[in-house]
Amino acid sequence: MSTVFAQAPRAGVAAAAPRPSWRQRVFGETPSAWLYILPAVVIIVGLAIVPVFWSLLLSVQDKDPIAETTKYVGLDNYRSIFDDPAFTGAVRHTLIYTALFVPLSIGGGLGLALLLNRRVRFIGLYRTLAFVPVVISATVQGVLFSFIFDDQFGVANSLLDRIGIGPQPFFADGGQALLLLVVAGLWAGTSCVSFCAVVYLAALQDIPRELVEAASIDGARRAGVLRHVILPALAPVSIFLLLWQTVQGIQLFDLVYGSTSGGPGQSTYVVVYYVYRSIRDSAYGTGAAASYVLAGGLLVISLSGIALHRLRERRA
Repeated sequence: MSTVFAQAPRAGVAAAAPRPSWRQRVFGETPSAWLYILPAVVIIVGLAIVPVFWSLLLSVQDKDPIAETTKYVGLDNYRSIFDDPAFTGAVRHTLIYTALFVPLSIGGGLGLALLLNRRVRFIGLYRTLAFVPVVISATVQGVLFSFIFDDQFGVANSLLDRIGIGPQPFFADGGQALLLLVVAGLWAGTSCVSFCAVVYLAALQDIPRELVEAASIDGARRAGVLRHVILPALAPVSIFLLLWQTVQGIQLFDLVYGSTSGGPGQSTYVVVYYVYRSIRDSAYGTGAAASYVLAGGLLVISLSGIALHRLRERRA
């Protein structure tokens, strides 16, 4: 009896939990769940993680596809792209495009969202029409704009001729081509005014109507309500859109590919198109180095957006 009582756990003392096996420590308590997520893991690793490390390796190599030789060159590829006028021009064009595209898309989206937030007849139809450009491929829209602004047979020159204005070169002129890309980018794909309008519209509908009515009762006019009530409430969404649209602007490719192909000359070269052309021309090391420079810039922008959001939260 004494032996039995000695082996029994004392009252109030919990029995020690059994140590988990190595399988439980690695795969968790339900190892079969990995069978369900395995396809997604394979896709993510194969199409995202592996290319990142592979392109990093390419960026420090000089690979000759004809002779099938590979030579380690260190940072020479990075030095060469900054000495390449095509790359520096692509960076300049990308920054100009982004500087024009971001404020116009956000401002236009806010204005459109304020119009769509009103209670008028057929408002559901208007909101649907505003969202249509978001679901159309930007590459298709680039081809469409290339037909519209064709310097010889385009619809734009035909309309200008009817009102007595001479034909314009449009995409055939380097000065006009980049500005037309901004116009096309404001309307095209997920990087457009419509996307900003949809996001702003959702945020506007979350603002308590009592808050707006109270400001109106206190004598605030529409401009005052917009400045002191609506815009502060939309600040988090504005920071998100500023970061999102900046990233989208810097990653511009499909419109250039579908409309100008970087021309005329290299007047509409952007960084992503430069990467594409480098890899297409078998300059793998140069293209990989340019892509990592682009990734570094996007990382800085993302960290700046996070820092701006945290700074705003501390001040709030």
